This record gives sequence, structure tokens and C-alpha cells, in this order.
Amino acid sequence: MELHITFQGRKDLSEQLYRQLRDAIDSGRLAAGTQVPPTRLLATQLGVSRKTVAEAYSRLTYDSRLSGRVGSGTFVSPRLAAPHPAQPPSPLASAAVVAMWRDMPMPMSHAAAQTRARYDFIGGASLKSQFPFDTWRRCTLYALRQCTRSASLHGDPQGLPELREAVARHIGFARGVQASVDSVLITNGAQQALDLVSRVLIEPGCRVVMEDPGYPPARLLFAAQRAEVVNVPVDEEGLRVDLIPDGTRLIYVTPSHQFPLGMPMSLARRHALLARAAELGAIIIEDDYDSEFRYQGPPTDSLQSLDSQGLVAYLGTFSKTLLPELRLGYAVLPQVLLQAVRVAKQLSDWHTPTLNQWALAKFINEGELLKHIRRCFEVYSGRRERILQRLGDDLAPWLQAVPAVAGYHLSALAHVPVDLPLLVQVARQAEVGLYPLMPFYGQAPAKQGLLFGFGAIERLDIDPALDRVQGILQQLAPA
Repeated sequence: MELHITFQGRKDLSEQLYRQLRDAIDSGRLAAGTQVPPTRLLATQLGVSRKTVAEAYSRLTYDSRLSGRVGSGTFVSPRLAAPHPAQPPSPLASAAVVAMWRDMPMPMSHAAAQTRARYDFIGGASLKSQFPFDTWRRCTLYALRQCTRSASLHGDPQGLPELREAVARHIGFARGVQASVDSVLITNGAQQALDLVSRVLIEPGCRVVMEDPGYPPARLLFAAQRAEVVNVPVDEEGLRVDLIPDGTRLIYVTPSHQFPLGMPMSLARRHALLARAAELGAIIIEDDYDSEFRYQGPPTDSLQSLDSQGLVAYLGTFSKTLLPELRLGYAVLPQVLLQAVRVAKQLSDWHTPTLNQWALAKFINEGELLKHIRRCFEVYSGRRERILQRLGDDLAPWLQAVPAVAGYHLSALAHVPVDLPLLVQVARQAEVGLYPLMPFYGQAPAKQGLLFGFGAIERLDIDPALDRVQGILQQLAPA
């Protein structure tokens, strides 16, 4: 790569070169420790004499901006490489919009490993010890071979056909979803699927309904798209369909494992929701984020499998079953939405990385995904059972578990007055990460309780952690 230097005329070339190199160093464009080209090479590149370059280098060395190393070359001196303070920006025409995005919270972001509590009940996270890295490595090598055999072109925005077919088979088998290779769209996680579907449906001022409590990133996403977000409360059967207002265009639900409380939506409520959506002409987004893990009772049908009018957009993710870092998700879309979302996907990022798509397709087709889910089920089942035992035993004076049959988190409601913010603070000091339910509420009176994620805490760590929680509760609210 050539150093970017331009000359104005052919006079004072050494002075021009000196000033441009000095400004590049002072502004930080030439960072500390950067090696500059040898005088002979730079002179050839610029079409000037070697003496011209040598004079400029000499002045920069005298100014302590460059320093020579015997046998290595000439480098930018470290102590003078800091850039000048930035000038105050001029007023921005879009300042209000920028401020809206800048000030928006970032809920449910996972903290860095070094700041996590020793015993952490964080939701939406899993331990990497369960992931079959050797198998995934083999699938990735296969993906590399597939990529080397194909032309260096962008892929289909809808996703690799081999992966879409594998996903359709998997969710048809595991969740009863009615999907074909033509109805599946591969995304960078379920969050992108949510963004794309809402983007083609929402315009400023339109009405969107979501559960309360519910998934905060969805609520913020809808609000950022200038929708009127209506928070509809849930009861023991799920979303209160009778409270969905007229004029609603989009309804967001988590019917298989309500987030964050955990109860499933009853069959009667599902049929009522589908009927109400048909009456309104509204699209339902079904976020089926972690229901592969089911611990008791017969499997419940997905809402999408009950849909006979093409009103449900079904979203799923592999972040929960595999690794969040892979950023692989999908949407099963009704025909009326498919092409619009496909265009939005292309305009957003063209397509999900093809290498990861090939690897996941092989992983699913060889049966490795189902094997991995079965292995994780055994682990999560034991952790879940132990937390429920403690909630029903020595923690029962303070907390009561919300009935839930799927996923890898559960919630517990406080049935005596407890200062939950103080509990969370003191627990953190005792190296236990606890997460209150209050931040998940948008409008309804928040229920006092905690979310217990058990994907990222070892089975042997659960009792020591809950022992500490019990001790703190005894001090804050003696039984």
C-alpha cells in the first residue's frame, strides 16, 4: 500500500512532503509505531529524488516525529502520535433523531465475562461446555470446501436453499410448524428477523400490540420505528385478547414460553388471538425463542400451525440451542410478506454469511442438532428441577414459581413484601447475579419477582447461590 501524498506543483517538494507527513502524524492518521517507507522506495513511488525524501525525513526526525531503528527502518515516534482535539461539530440537522437512538437503553445486554457474578442466574445465556466444538469444526471445514467450489458472488437474500430446507424439516418435526423451503428466510439471529418483519409492516403512528410484561428489545424496536406501542397485560392463559384495541396492525407474542413469566398460552386463547387478528387484518409475530426444551406434558402446537389464513410470521433462533455468537436465526413467513421481507433483508445486509449457513445445514442434516438438544435437555432439566425444589422448600416463604414447562429460565413471584432492588444489590455483593421482573413491564403494574436463568449456571453452583439468596431474604424480610 502506497503512502498517500499529493504535490501542488513542482516547487518546494521537500517542504510539501514534510508538512503532509507532519500533519498525518499529528492527526493520528499515521499511528505511533507505524513504519514509513524507505527513502528510496518512497521517492520512486512519488516520482521525486531520494534527496527530497531524505530531507523531509531528517526534519521529522529532528522534530522527534520519526525515529530510526538500526536494521529495521524508520518509524513514527510514540509520544507525538496523539491526534489533535476534535473541533466542536456544527449543528446537526438530524440531531433529534440521533439523540433518540443515542439515549435509547440497551436492555438484556450480556455483561463481559470479567464483570459477571460468580453465580449468575442470567437469562438467555448458556455454557459453552455443552457445545460440540469438534463437530462444528468439521462442519465448518465442509462449509469452506463448499465456498471454494462456488463463484465469488453474493448469496440469495432469503438464505442458502440447503439450510432453508434443513430448517423447514427440523421445525416441522420439533414444533409442528408448516414450513417449506420457499417460506423460510435465514437471518442474523431472531432479532434481525423481528426487525425485518416489523420494518415492512410499521409506519409512523400505526398501532402495535405486545405482551406486558414482554421482551424489551421488541418494545424499543417498535417504538424506534415510531409505532404506537400498546402494552396488553397477560394472565395465566397468556395475552388478554379481549384487550387488543381496534386499529391494531401488528401483534407480538411469545405463546410457547411467555417472556419473561414462562407460562404457555392456552389453546382457547390461541384460537381467540387468531380470530381477533383476522378480524383486524393484523399480522402476528410468534417469537418461539427457546421452546425446544420442554420438560413436562404433551408438546403444544405452535401458533403458526393453527393459522389457516396466513397471518402468523414465525420467528426462531439457534442462539439458544447453539451459540449466541453464531447469530443465526430464521423466519417462516406467510406468502403475503415473503417478498417484502426478502427485499428488506437484501437492503439491510444482502444475506447472512454463507459459510455459517453451509456449516449449520450440515450440522442439522447429520442429526447433530437433535443430539445436541437432547444433551442440553438432560443438563437443563436437572438445573431446573433443583431450582424448583428450592423454591418449593426453604425459599417458599418469600418466592413462588410461575408454572412453566419449557425453555431455560423460570420466574418466581414474591408473595411477601421484599425490597427487590436492595435484594439484587446485596446479592451482587455476595457474588450472586439476580434479575428482577420489573424492567420487563411497559405499563401494567409490575409484579414483584425474579427471573432465574439456568442455562449459564452449573448444577453444583445452584445450591450455594440460593443459600446466599435465602440468607439475604432472611435479613430483608424475616419469614
